[in-house]
Amino acid sequence: MVAAAPAAPSSAASAPRKLLLGLIGAGIQRSLSPALHEEEGRQQDLKLHYQLIDLERSAKGAEALPGLIAAARTMGFAGLNITYPCKQAVIALLDELSDEAATMGAVNTVVFDGARAVGHNTDGSGWSWGFRRTLPQADLSRVVLLGAGGAGSAIAHAVLRLGAARLSIVDSDAPRSVALAEELNKRYGGDRTQGGLSADVALADATGLIHATPTGMAKMPGLPLPAELLRPEVWVSEIVYFPLETALLAAARRAGCAVCDGGTMAVGQAVGAFRLFTGLEPDADRMRRHFLRLVG
Repeated sequence: MVAAAPAAPSSAASAPRKLLLGLIGAGIQRSLSPALHEEEGRQQDLKLHYQLIDLERSAKGAEALPGLIAAARTMGFAGLNITYPCKQAVIALLDELSDEAATMGAVNTVVFDGARAVGHNTDGSGWSWGFRRTLPQADLSRVVLLGAGGAGSAIAHAVLRLGAARLSIVDSDAPRSVALAEELNKRYGGDRTQGGLSADVALADATGLIHATPTGMAKMPGLPLPAELLRPEVWVSEIVYFPLETALLAAARRAGCAVCDGGTMAVGQAVGAFRLFTGLEPDADRMRRHFLRLVG
């Protein structure tokens, strides 16, 4: 069942003074979500506890989700963030989806609304929030998206909504990139999006590059494409934030590219999730400053 996102309460008086939240995913021990949410809660006079629920600690995968969602309901969680490898698998366990989550086909935020569990997606809005703040004058005429997975799909929708004239999707699974391109063209009309391209062909005349794969993370170091493909005219947006300065961003800076680091998306996602969890308006600038202190 698909439902529009519920209206947020209008004041802090309508929010509970204590909240239990969590993150379900694999390999999440370095996540900054607990610190970001708990500090913003403290600033807003909430007693907020955010629990990491790491699947790697029990050697289980998405098959653990039914029990974890049921347990969260029983223990009175207000909501959960969801990350790899559970963003698609969790959908079958929910009562409703927001329009955004239904469009993306993935959920990264679950809100327990009474007896109902409602799925949302703040990936696309989180990326847009950080991108607009960092590169407000970016040329969106010819954008390349590297990665057609869950995060890449959400960002593809977001960049088209921002007005990208042409979007080329590059993925190691070429059929997946083609399928995503076809879906986007049906939704947004025309033939603005193309999949199945190689990185060198897609970047030949590109004005911007969005990297949406795990390559560059501390546990998956390296470059997702040859550094020589980068040109000063191409802005680069990264989604990896551990480390904040990835090999791709370092190479992009050396090539003279304008860059947007992955921390901006991380904060943007948290801003959206905090609003959904609490019904309160977070101070986005304050959360960004706190994030930079945590990584700096």
